[in-house]
Parts: sequence; structure tokens; C-alpha cells
Amino acid sequence: MNETTTPPRILSIAGSDSSGGAGIQADLKTITMLGGYGMTAITAITAQNTCGVTGVEILSPDMVAAQIDACIEDIGVDAVKIGMLGSPDIAHIVAERLEAVSAPVIFDPVMVSTSGSVLASEATIAAFERLMAIATLTTPNIPELEVLGGADKMTSRNITYLAKGGDAEGPTVIDRLVCPGLDERVWEDERIITRHTHGTGCTLSSAIATLLGQGIDLENAISEARQFTREIMLAAPGFGNGYGPMGHQAFESRIAR
Repeated sequence: MNETTTPPRILSIAGSDSSGGAGIQADLKTITMLGGYGMTAITAITAQNTCGVTGVEILSPDMVAAQIDACIEDIGVDAVKIGMLGSPDIAHIVAERLEAVSAPVIFDPVMVSTSGSVLASEATIAAFERLMAIATLTTPNIPELEVLGGADKMTSRNITYLAKGGDAEGPTVIDRLVCPGLDERVWEDERIITRHTHGTGCTLSSAIATLLGQGIDLENAISEARQFTREIMLAAPGFGNGYGPMGHQAFESRIAR
């Protein structure tokens, strides 16, 4: 009999994407493919596809908290990924619950979907401050970083963040890891020209969380998560008429540790 390895327990706190390309669905696919055990606390239900979001229903903060409690109190948690939150009250109650958790937390400050739909109000964005203070890593793209106050403000508040360069122009994608008191770590890769980018941020952040849950250090977790995201982007199945989903199903887990 082969020896079995207990998978890391990864909790995703995020919204549901009915078309399966982003949100909770992308998180669960990512966690599973990378050898983790996925759990969820759904914050919102969306009606969306590759062309955009046509409907959103936000769950109550108490229901979100109840889902978090149910997972942590019974299964336990080795890492947490936070995505779409939906309201400032949800942001605050998530922060309240996670302040008592010792596991690493990856916060993807979702504000706008790939198709351009707004997924966070100004009040919700203001509540992100509390989450960034407890997160192991915050993963804004360039527009999100600007809304959060820019690099100077993030650095002055001692926030560790990964500035994602996928929204920038040019043939090279540059991602920068900024940790207080340490030199920047920079990753550069040739840009993949494709319309199949739905769920890239969700996938990257949940991959980092899963790898941290396995005990991998932050820099290597980011490196492996970036490679995973690039591989499944190239394996996109070609679905949809807009920003299509990536090909999670094509990735064979190589994280057997």
C-alpha cells in the first residue's frame, strides 16, 4: 500500500462564479490540482460568464461567518485565501474571524472582474485595510494597487504584497514581491497573448495559499503558483465568447511532497 499524505486544508472565502472560470470554482479546481483539500465560505452568488456579470446576490455577514466557523472548528485550516467579499460588513467579520487564526492568509483584493464588472464598493475597499493588516500576502494588480494607495502607502504600512503586472503594457509581464525591510523579488516572463484570462487572479492567489499550506516558503510558493497559472492559461479549452476560462483540468499535480 502506498503511503498517503494528508493534504493541506485550504479555506477559500470568495464569491461563486456560475460559469466556473473564476471565484470559488477556480479556487477549488486550483486547490485540488495542487494537492490540497478545499473548503469554502461563499460571500456572494453571481450570475456571470465570460462576457460579464449579470447578477449578484450578497450573503449575510452572519452566514459567511457561520461557514468559516464550521470549517475551522471541525476540519481545521492550514491556509486561507480571500477573494470577492461583497460588502464592508463581510470584510470586517472575515477579519474578525481570521485574527484568531494562525494559518497564512492570502488576500486577493478583488474590485473589478476580468470583464470589467465592479465587484467592490468604496466602503468595501476601505474595509480592506483591516484584512491587509493580517494577511501574509496581498495580491493586487496594477489598478487595484493604485486604489489601495499605491506602493508608497503599502510600504509605509508594512504590508507584504505581490504587485501583479498582467494589466501593464508590453511584451513582458513583471510581478514584484515587496516585503517590509527586504529587497524586492522580481519575476519576469514573456506575456501570453490570449483572451483566456478569466480567473487568473483567483487561481494565482489560491495556488499560493495551497503551496504555503504545504509548508513551502513564500517566494517559492509564488514561483510555483505563477508557473501553474501560466501552464493552465496555455491549456485553455477555448470556451465562451469573451474572456474565457483557463484549463485547470489539463494540469497534472506535481506537488507530491
